[in-house]
Amino acid sequence: MHTKIKAMKMLIGGKWVSAEETFEVRDPQDNEVIARVPLASKQDMTFAIEEAERTYRNTQVWPTHERIAILNRVANYIKEHAEEFAQLIASEGSKTINEARGEVKRTTQTIQISAEEARRMNGETINFDQSEGSENRIGYQYRFPVGVIGAITPFNDPLNLVAHKIGPAIASGNAIVVKPASVTPLSALKLAEAFVESGLPEGFLSVVTGSGRELGDTLVTHSSVKMISFTGGPNAGEKITQKAGAKKISMELGSNSPVIVLKDADLHDAVQSSVSGAFSAVGQNCIGVQRIYVEREIYSTFLDTFVNRTAELIVGDKMDELTDVGPMIEQREAERVEAWVNEAVTDGAKIEVGGKRQGVYYYPTVLTNVPATAKIAKEEIFGPVVLIQPVEDLSQAVEQANDVDYGLQAGIFTSNIHHAFYTIKHMNVGGVMINDSSDYRIDAMPFGGTKGSGVGREGVRYAMESMTESKVVCFRLQENML
Repeated sequence: MHTKIKAMKMLIGGKWVSAEETFEVRDPQDNEVIARVPLASKQDMTFAIEEAERTYRNTQVWPTHERIAILNRVANYIKEHAEEFAQLIASEGSKTINEARGEVKRTTQTIQISAEEARRMNGETINFDQSEGSENRIGYQYRFPVGVIGAITPFNDPLNLVAHKIGPAIASGNAIVVKPASVTPLSALKLAEAFVESGLPEGFLSVVTGSGRELGDTLVTHSSVKMISFTGGPNAGEKITQKAGAKKISMELGSNSPVIVLKDADLHDAVQSSVSGAFSAVGQNCIGVQRIYVEREIYSTFLDTFVNRTAELIVGDKMDELTDVGPMIEQREAERVEAWVNEAVTDGAKIEVGGKRQGVYYYPTVLTNVPATAKIAKEEIFGPVVLIQPVEDLSQAVEQANDVDYGLQAGIFTSNIHHAFYTIKHMNVGGVMINDSSDYRIDAMPFGGTKGSGVGREGVRYAMESMTESKVVCFRLQENML
């Protein structure tokens, strides 16, 4: 049991401040209050944005080597406090302690990559003399920061997804105001602490805690905010695009990720990878495996093996190192998943394993015979449920995999290079993982999707590109001046 409720402050303009009102952060596993956090007002958010703008405008020179040094110190701070970060992630969220430790490790890498990419954010020379009449012109283009970035982050990766906003923003010389998920703000505040302790100049980072409904519009519509970086659901993303106006926007809006398993695949490897991809982080994962299409000749064997492996997963106390699957983020989310599964069963789906809710826990569930029109087949479940169905061949698998309004990542298991390249060419997604499930990502790669899965790409270098503008410089040389 938790023995002490933490009284937290938020970071605004480089200062740790309280608010007149607070809200409770609860451990989803037992609903116990673990912290009280400032409930920021619209005025607080406005002040944070104005301080970010003032700081950015008043900083005439912020050398690259200083940004690199700060980011490296942040990475070291995270390493030195790794278990503290992990305990915090696991306490406020759904991840098991082992999953939380993995997120801390990834966050360290994200910040380290940000430091490295700050060094490599270069421009390029332009051959103006390629155009007739421009023989006496030379020049180049370079990138400069947009100014103030507004970031909105979700609960499922409460540390690393925040790092994916702050790290590239600081690396490219921007100021940033972060609104973390209300159910998991503690990891974001701890990361802010790391930046403060590492010498980040005041004003370049604010972490404003509170209600998205109260704060979101101010962050999105304020004229000083030049870019919005959002990770969350498609409904919220659509509203942001309507309200933001003439701002740069980067959005990752989730998925309904498919995996294809062909008869020439390593079946054991496909099962192991796909079980992990479907049920890690309780399925609350934007690239988690939701649909699996299996070539009919191996369908029965694959299904039996998959179901048996799923049944072996240990559901329970997320702080127990033996636990595979912890609680969902809130009981209402577990109830939503339960309702979606029950709706599919009513329409003819069959539960092969799982299909049980116990309070905030929803047990890993495998469904077959799910109608293509079912909500659970079309939308993002964001829970520990996977659909498995047979297909006649790769062409049919790809066609069915594409038949949703999402396109973040996909996976295919095959030993045939031609099958792999067919999938690469015809799958309408942002990333295709060969002999991996859809649930594979490194923090340096471009990450984003097609269709309803979002706009733009994250991954440190690619986020930095979106957080900067290109300026062209051209010199006209006058020979008679020599």
